[in-house]
Amino acid sequence: MLELDLSADIQALRSTFSDIEAVVDVDALRAEIARLSEEAGAPDLWDDVEKAQKVTSALSHRQAALKRVTDVGQRLDDLEVLVQLANELDDEESAAEARTELADLEKVVGDLEVQTLLDGEYDDRSAVVTIRSGAGGDDATDFAEMLMRMYLRWAERHKYPVKVMDTSYAEGAGIKSATFEVDAPYAYGTLSVEAGTHRLARISPFGSADKRQTSFAAVEVIPVMEEAQEVEVPEGDIRVDVFRSSGPGGQSVNTTDSAVRITHIPTGIVVSMQNEKSQIQNRAAAMRVLQTRLMLLQKEEEAAKKKELAGVITASWGDQMRSYFLYGQQLVKDLRTGYEVGNPASVFDGDLDGLIAAGIRWRKRKDDD
Repeated sequence: MLELDLSADIQALRSTFSDIEAVVDVDALRAEIARLSEEAGAPDLWDDVEKAQKVTSALSHRQAALKRVTDVGQRLDDLEVLVQLANELDDEESAAEARTELADLEKVVGDLEVQTLLDGEYDDRSAVVTIRSGAGGDDATDFAEMLMRMYLRWAERHKYPVKVMDTSYAEGAGIKSATFEVDAPYAYGTLSVEAGTHRLARISPFGSADKRQTSFAAVEVIPVMEEAQEVEVPEGDIRVDVFRSSGPGGQSVNTTDSAVRITHIPTGIVVSMQNEKSQIQNRAAAMRVLQTRLMLLQKEEEAAKKKELAGVITASWGDQMRSYFLYGQQLVKDLRTGYEVGNPASVFDGDLDGLIAAGIRWRKRKDDD
């Protein structure tokens, strides 16, 4: 006689899930969806296209957040019914299905629990990710392209829409830099723990001496700001260059010089955009990203000044946050959290959830200290 008892496991999940519902505030989320739905239903909504896009995007994000929570609640109810059915019918197939569903729900609830730690000012926003190759020649530019593919595959696994905004190809292998937007709730809070310097150690495929090569790439993550008006940028502080977009090998892909590069002279920050159809649109998109970077830089400087005035100076891990070893012992190691993955191929294929979750928990502990 089959005796499947998952009650303790299900009760533990329900307890964690109740904490998640309290943090998410489902009632407030439903009220916000109702308000946005009313705005989205206005007959004159699309008279202002920019405003309409903001309303519909916000509505879509909040509906997705609510669905994630309500789906888990329903699945927990269904799991209890499935366990009861398996016992009543003495059905091992249903029992196996229940065990599989329990394991899947434990992962889903764990992911939701991590998301409740994302309570920063901009954590709930979409993200703009920029990857730049560092020292290491062709290996570094190739590594930068590997990282770009890694994040795009991660977004694809989660069904997050991605828009590539700019790509600068290297003369040899890979890319010099790339910028893309991940349009999903909490994309910034989630991906912001990926910011920093990434290091790759491997036998170089570009040399003939079979020597180990170390190369570097930098990852920057900023939130998408609908309006970054907090920071004014005088025209005299920027240099605007217009150029023709290019693909691999330098092949022209545009018939007009519509791509825009804005350099902020006082800080040296450079933003390039070539995704939009017109020069005006690319300039506007680049200015939004530049204003956001300057605003975040301002906040970082203010926070550092407050710490200095308070006499609190903490040790830092530095920019280098993760190493990827593709020779000898195959390993990916996060230098902040100590989290390791023994299958680099799966990581480069977008299997980042474990590394990201460890990073979010580490950051929360660090902030609470």
